Amino acid sequence: MDYTTEKLGFRIRKALRYTHLYGPRRTVAKVRGQYHMRRRFDSLPAVTSPTPQGGHVALMGCGNFAYATIAYYLRRGFGPVLRAAMDADVHRAASLYASYGLRYYTDDARRIVEDPEIDLLFIASNHASHAEYAIDGLRAGKHVHVEKPHVVNEDQLIRLCRAMRTSRAQVALGFNRPGSRLGTIVRERLAAETGPAMLNWFIAGHELPPDHWYFRPEEGGRVLGNLCHWTDFVLQLVPREVRYPIEIHPTRWDKSDCDIAVAYVFGEGTIAALTFSAKGHTFEGVRELFAAHRGNVLLSLRDFQELVVETGARKERWRLPFRDHGHRARVEDSYRLARPVATAGGGVSIEYVWETGELFLRTRDALEQNRSLTVAPFDPGRLDAPGLHATGAAHAERPG
Repeated sequence: MDYTTEKLGFRIRKALRYTHLYGPRRTVAKVRGQYHMRRRFDSLPAVTSPTPQGGHVALMGCGNFAYATIAYYLRRGFGPVLRAAMDADVHRAASLYASYGLRYYTDDARRIVEDPEIDLLFIASNHASHAEYAIDGLRAGKHVHVEKPHVVNEDQLIRLCRAMRTSRAQVALGFNRPGSRLGTIVRERLAAETGPAMLNWFIAGHELPPDHWYFRPEEGGRVLGNLCHWTDFVLQLVPREVRYPIEIHPTRWDKSDCDIAVAYVFGEGTIAALTFSAKGHTFEGVRELFAAHRGNVLLSLRDFQELVVETGARKERWRLPFRDHGHRARVEDSYRLARPVATAGGGVSIEYVWETGELFLRTRDALEQNRSLTVAPFDPGRLDAPGLHATGAAHAERPG
């Protein structure tokens, strides 16, 4: 929803509510991000030639999330480390360049990949291009942070994992919620118990117009664009050694990627249910309610701001001053990929990239086909299967 076109009273109420939910500085960044998306230059900003020195990070895709979250936390945490911005819509790249004081902007992805001063890419473009840019970056020896979803089909998943196998660079994925302050407590408390768990997520997302770019066939729809956050979270809550096979049981009516419910049965008996509703406008953004029970632990989490954990007779409560979905921690951890080994956060494994990607891809298949499917663990032999593409299709042109 474009809030800049709403009446003044609505915009004021929205800003005040977000100040309460996210704090003043974060709210200002979100408001600026809305206007960034509409910004157009009569004359594009001039860029010094040759390119000035400084900075070693590039943003590929300059949409609202890149502007108001990735660039915001990079600048806040590490100073002027951003060197370049790239977007198929050059005005968005120019807007981010001007707002954050970068060295240059471009609509040419090759310029970013071939820049020897850049050693880390944050990829937040349209979904179909995430894996393609990541593969190019890995082949050039650059570390990559790939926003969700990291792939939109199995061919991309195979080629991304192949690129990881042959590159010395590291990969981070943009699943931020498990690393949030309350998400970390949830994982720790459930991991301390034994036996199968019951996991339940209710998510109220934004209603999107039918012509939204998420719904283009090549972009993967809302299962890949939204629901993958929660398929990844439940996957991380089940120990890998006991999670397979995973059964996927879809429930839907006339739509396959919103107003849906999906149940998962994991190998050791854990059952997880995800319900994704997108029936209208949610004034406070995406709303989430999580409940879980394993062993002696019963917990509930609301909007990554309130958490209650009961362990037997003991009850603990956390209420953060502002919502924390883990964006800051995720951006900062990914930035450390390009730091010296002693301080590096470390990248993710091929196994994890495959298994979290395979789960959301098969979830989409189950919903589209309206039938139950079963997911098996990662088999390294899949990466050597014959008949698969060695290179990807041309990058999509939809701006990030």
